[in-house]
Amino acid sequence: MKKQEGARIDGSIDRMIVPPGRKRLSITKDFDAAWKPKSMDKKQATAALEEGIHLLAEFQDKLYAQDNYALLVIFQAMDAAGKDGTIKHVMGGLNPQGCQVYSFKAPSSEELDHDYLWRCYKALPERGRIGIFNRSYYEEVLITRVHPAIIEGQKLPPHLKDKKIFQRRYREINNFEEYLLNNGIVVLKFFLNVSRDEQKRRFLDRIDQEEKNWKFSTADAKERGHWDEYMQAYEECLRATSTKEAPWYVIPADNKWVTRLAVSRIIYQTLRGLKLHYPTVSEPQKQALAEAKRLLEAEK
Repeated sequence: MKKQEGARIDGSIDRMIVPPGRKRLSITKDFDAAWKPKSMDKKQATAALEEGIHLLAEFQDKLYAQDNYALLVIFQAMDAAGKDGTIKHVMGGLNPQGCQVYSFKAPSSEELDHDYLWRCYKALPERGRIGIFNRSYYEEVLITRVHPAIIEGQKLPPHLKDKKIFQRRYREINNFEEYLLNNGIVVLKFFLNVSRDEQKRRFLDRIDQEEKNWKFSTADAKERGHWDEYMQAYEECLRATSTKEAPWYVIPADNKWVTRLAVSRIIYQTLRGLKLHYPTVSEPQKQALAEAKRLLEAEK
C-alpha cells in the first residue's frame, strides 16, 4: 500500500488490539464500532484497499513459493457484522490456489463424536497457504455460554460439564494456538465490532430489499435478543485468549470500508513481518537453467 494511502490507518491499529492479560474489558466502552480515520474518506479507502490487494497478492505468491509458513485468519462477529463481505473484498484478489475458506456451522453428528478442535484442526491451511475461518473453534466458548443446552448435548463425560469448562477451554485454545505458531502457522484473530443500532439497520435492510431476503433468518432476530449475553461472552473470551503471539483485533464494523481497509492492512503488516522471499537458486540450478535455455533457443 502506498504510504500516503493505506499507511494512514497504521497509527490506529495498535488501539484495536486487546492487550494480553487485561483484567477488565468492555467492548462498547473500550472500542468504538463507528470509528473511522479523520484524514480519510470512503473513496480514498477504496483506492487504498485496491492498492493493498495487489501487495497482498505479491506476498501470497512469496508465501506459497517459500513454503515455510501458513497464515490462519479467524473471523468472529455478531450477525450482520460483515464477515462475508470482508472476506470477499479483502481476499478476492488473491490466487484461489493459495487461499482456502471454511465456514463453521453447527457441528454434525460425526463432529460431535470428536473433540471440539477436531473439525477445525483438519481444516488448517497447508504451508504456503492462507486459511480463513468464518467462525471457528471460538464458537465453543461463545454460543455455548449463551446457550448452555448445547454443552449438555455434547458427548462429554458428565463430570467435565462443570462450571470450569470454559476456563479449561480458554487454556486449551491458547495452548493450541501456541502449538500452531511453533509449527509455522501464524494466527490472526479479528472480532468485527458492529454496534447494536447498526445491526438493526442492516437487518431491516435485508428484510426490505427482496434480493437480500435470503440473508435474513428469524433465528437472527432471536439471537439479537441475547445481545448483552453475547457481549459478556465475547469480552471474557477476548480477554482470556488475546496473547502476545496471537492477539485479538477488535475491528470497527459500522462502516464497511473501515473494516475492510483495517483487516487488509493488518494482514499486509503480518505477512511483511515474516520477511518472505522467493527461494534462492543454487549455482548448479542456475547452470541447469542456462543449459535449458540454450537447448530451447537452439530449437528450429
